Amino acid sequence: MLLLMIGLILSLRTNTFLTSDSIFNILRAFSWIAVAAFGEALVLIIGGIDVSVGAVMALAGTVSALVLQAGANVSAAVSAGLLAAALVGLANGSAISTLKLPPFIVTLATMSVARGLVFGLARGWPLRDLPEGYRRLGQSALSLGQWSVPAPVLIMLGLALLVTLLLRYIVLGRYIYTLGRSESALLVSGVNVEYLRRVVYTLSGLLAGVGGIMMTARLGVAAPTAATGYELDVIAAAIIGGASLFGGEGNMLGVMLGAVLMQVLRSGVVLLGFPVYWQQAAMGTLILAAIVIDRRRHLRPEGT
Repeated sequence: MLLLMIGLILSLRTNTFLTSDSIFNILRAFSWIAVAAFGEALVLIIGGIDVSVGAVMALAGTVSALVLQAGANVSAAVSAGLLAAALVGLANGSAISTLKLPPFIVTLATMSVARGLVFGLARGWPLRDLPEGYRRLGQSALSLGQWSVPAPVLIMLGLALLVTLLLRYIVLGRYIYTLGRSESALLVSGVNVEYLRRVVYTLSGLLAGVGGIMMTARLGVAAPTAATGYELDVIAAAIIGGASLFGGEGNMLGVMLGAVLMQVLRSGVVLLGFPVYWQQAAMGTLILAAIVIDRRRHLRPEGT
């Protein structure tokens, strides 16, 4: 509803919001945030949090760029970037499940480690001149009649479908929801809860890696500072889209709409003529409202 209201206001107040270029620019700009938010939503569903996603996105892009510069093909470079991202996610899940450490503290530490690795591997300099085959992942588009759908949007939609199928029709998905609602129920059933947490955090890292490669391919450069602060955007998209901080709730359609809402709001601030620095205040207000609504919903007595 809020998305429709903002869209209506922008369409009435500006002449450019409903143009095809504007719409596809918005879709392309939020696509890698949405992909990383899919993984974040899985973590939130089990009652955790992952603040390392921004650094992991940068790490995946940097590793893939370095492999390309070493002479490997695009498939090998993408695989290397995704592997690096998944390993960070596995490290997060292992520390949280085995050492019984708070998720926020663990992922805050790995955020620093991953960002340090990015700067060290790139020696502080952006990695440029990425091959066309790699850049095509973020810059190409599929022609559908009069429309040209950006490749990142198609990747986002495909991953949204895959994660949705996982949550709805595969036993692992039911375990993920149950872990966020009642860990004791899984323990009684004999499910290895520690292994499940490692799987979920690994998926979060992997999906953040996909988002990072999409972002790097779109920009055509792997910068050490890339995706700085994106962890807030990713977490916000998941929460605004309905993934509860209390665990046990969330779906990928909602997460995707949350990412859309954030990008529309960012674009709207600019289109309406407000200074760009007001974007952060608008996003913070939206995040706070989503958290308040989530908390009130969970504190509401049953039957009211």
